[in-house]
Amino acid sequence: MIKINPVALAVTAALFLPQAGLADTDLSAVEKRLNQLEARLQKAERRADEAERRARLAEQRLAQNQTVSEHTAPVSARVSTQGASSAQPVASRPSAQAPAVVAGPQPPVAPSDAQQQQNNAAKPAEKTLADGFEFHAYARSGLIMNDSASSTQSGPYLTPAGETGGAVGRLGNENNTYVEVNMEHKTQLANGATTRFKVMLADGQSDYNDWTADSSDLNIRQAFVELGSLPTFTGIFDNSTLWAGKRFDRDNFDIHWLDSDVVFLAGTGGGIYDVRWADNVKSSFSIYGRNFGDIETIDNTIQNYIVTANTFSGPLQFMLSGLRAKDNDERVNSSVRSDNAGDSGVHAMLAWHGESFYGLRDGQSKTALLYGHGLGAEVKGVGSDGNLTDSANTWRLASYGMTPLNKTWSLAPALLAQQSKDRYIQGDSYRWVTANARLLQEINENFMLAYEGSYQYMDLDPRGFKDRQSVSGGFYKLTFAPTFKPGDIGNFLSRPEIRFFASWMDWDKSLDRYASDDAFGTSGFTAGGEWNFGVQMETWF
Repeated sequence: MIKINPVALAVTAALFLPQAGLADTDLSAVEKRLNQLEARLQKAERRADEAERRARLAEQRLAQNQTVSEHTAPVSARVSTQGASSAQPVASRPSAQAPAVVAGPQPPVAPSDAQQQQNNAAKPAEKTLADGFEFHAYARSGLIMNDSASSTQSGPYLTPAGETGGAVGRLGNENNTYVEVNMEHKTQLANGATTRFKVMLADGQSDYNDWTADSSDLNIRQAFVELGSLPTFTGIFDNSTLWAGKRFDRDNFDIHWLDSDVVFLAGTGGGIYDVRWADNVKSSFSIYGRNFGDIETIDNTIQNYIVTANTFSGPLQFMLSGLRAKDNDERVNSSVRSDNAGDSGVHAMLAWHGESFYGLRDGQSKTALLYGHGLGAEVKGVGSDGNLTDSANTWRLASYGMTPLNKTWSLAPALLAQQSKDRYIQGDSYRWVTANARLLQEINENFMLAYEGSYQYMDLDPRGFKDRQSVSGGFYKLTFAPTFKPGDIGNFLSRPEIRFFASWMDWDKSLDRYASDDAFGTSGFTAGGEWNFGVQMETWF
């Protein structure tokens, strides 16, 4: 502690006082002021001494509390710094068969978990701008060419059946660049409530150039907020989650190797997830809005509203939706016939989410049966097709599984089939079935060979809708893809991957005449066999 010398203070004051003023100053008044200043300094010095004494007492109490905590903690959490003394943890004491402890200085012992937690609690919480923020993404990008080193047609929906959701294998069959960027912010309040905000930006195109702004499809696909674990929500609403905004429904699921959703519910709206009726039974409820766009006969934009109840009981899922789009029945689907679109509909799905490969071996599998009527007859993208008639009926079966066959080989088969009648024109019919299988052969921990085979049969009778022709026939595709991964080589759903591929495809000649504006039958892309080669990356996290 620094001591103040009053004599030194007086001399200093005398040196710095203006000399002209000193001759006229009352010396007794100066001395009085100096005495007052000295008294204030002594009082401040006493306060500093008292503060220092209190700090020492606080340190002593903290040391005593740490000692008590150490001796009352469980034996497994105690730590001694005295070598093999009686305070040593039981787990570290030598057994009767163990070598004797060598006497001498012992190395420092790391603090116990209990002591470390106490030390951390004493430190102020440090937060950064990144706290609560998450970044996720999906992307694929690749180059594809035919055996003449020129451009070619490709895509999981390139067949005539693709217009009604008939996907084929995607491996070695994609030439586009598609990116989804997801940013999220999550918080948990002191009362236990949680918040989540998510925004997704997406872009997709087939231009190979580095600057593609003119052909960009950049879009905000999702922007929503969730509120969870609200303390006032009790009973069946305990741990339920409220949401509102623009989003993909949480419970959508897909067959990745086909690039096809089993069910895809999306739009703008709100709802509640996980209303729990029993320990193993819960439901989610939502309302989504979608737009069908303008039609010539009325002035307003047609909006479609989808109300959904989605119930889970263990691995079983039952989804039921009702759809309503006022005035959409004024939309005329054909200039030849007076078939009009519908203004309402219903959609249902029964699904099984298995934790084994169809109960036969390790792995997983999912199977779903879907039905739609009216506006619900687009059973994959619920509420996304405004041309469906009121009498449209669609059935769809989807199933896939994944299983390791042994240490080297893994298998993922898939089946997708659909039948739709009176879809756009009374009496039309769209029937197709796709069988697909992907096989992985592990060569080492970073390299594998991927094989994929697809077959699709279709029988399409559009009855003149959009000038389409009636066709039937089959499509075939085989792909061989040497693939590099950083690890987890046999996992179908781990990424990133870099693939080189060769694909052969062919189809029945009758399919070339289905339409003048689809892939089949275009210049240089007709039945008779087609080889495609390329390279692609795919990643998600």
